[in-house]
Amino acid sequence: MDQPSSAAKADNAPPAGDLFHETDERGYFAERPARTAAPIATSEPEEKHYHGHRDRLRLRFRESGDTALADYEILELLLFRLIPRRDTKPIAKALLSKFGTLAGVFGATPALLQEVSGIGETVALDIKLIAAVAQRTLKSEIRDKTVLASWSSVIQYCHAAMAHEPREQFRILFLDKRNTLIADEVQGRGTVDHTPVYPREVVRRALELSATAIILVHNHPSGDPTPSRADIDMTKTIVETARPLGITVHDHIIIGKDGHVSLKGLRLM
Repeated sequence: MDQPSSAAKADNAPPAGDLFHETDERGYFAERPARTAAPIATSEPEEKHYHGHRDRLRLRFRESGDTALADYEILELLLFRLIPRRDTKPIAKALLSKFGTLAGVFGATPALLQEVSGIGETVALDIKLIAAVAQRTLKSEIRDKTVLASWSSVIQYCHAAMAHEPREQFRILFLDKRNTLIADEVQGRGTVDHTPVYPREVVRRALELSATAIILVHNHPSGDPTPSRADIDMTKTIVETARPLGITVHDHIIIGKDGHVSLKGLRLM
């Protein structure tokens, strides 16, 4: 049987850009190269309608900062870079509609982000990278500082790290004798309404790190930070286990989507 010529194979091969477009949605929305010869253009192609809009948003941000822009417009500015060849206003509004706030958008999981039309795996991961940078920035505000004197920064960091987690997460901030942060560790992850906590393991880890004080933190994925009876009882058990070993439990903070509760502030410990 005759084999097809190399020229025929070349004619049947997919355009070189197709593989890129199929694997990266930022290029997916670019116009595909034509398979047939196109007439030679005699003038510049008509500019996409959203290009002028992008320039105006950038100008407003440059001249007046973020206060001049709505939340969806801030999100648009970011998406300009991530999805350069598509009108991103509908995508930005869809993200805010689904997740409620900018914090909700950046706190969402990659899988949930991809449920929004126009957001693929690459863009979802880019959004999570930006969220990670924001968390690291907030954490740097409490590193090597007296935690109890930087309480608002502690709350901001914990809220950014945990408020939008879909499952309960139990975190411990380990402090030295000057109440400076030694370590920040997630000790357990659980279900939507429960995380197993073992007081002896909490104290054991504090002794390993030579910590003299700890702050307990966990989130309520329901959004309501009101402590449960189990939260209160578990806190008291950890306090009683840690005290004989010279370890102080400064507080137990419960993080919700729109606020937090301090068990110490409520006089529950």
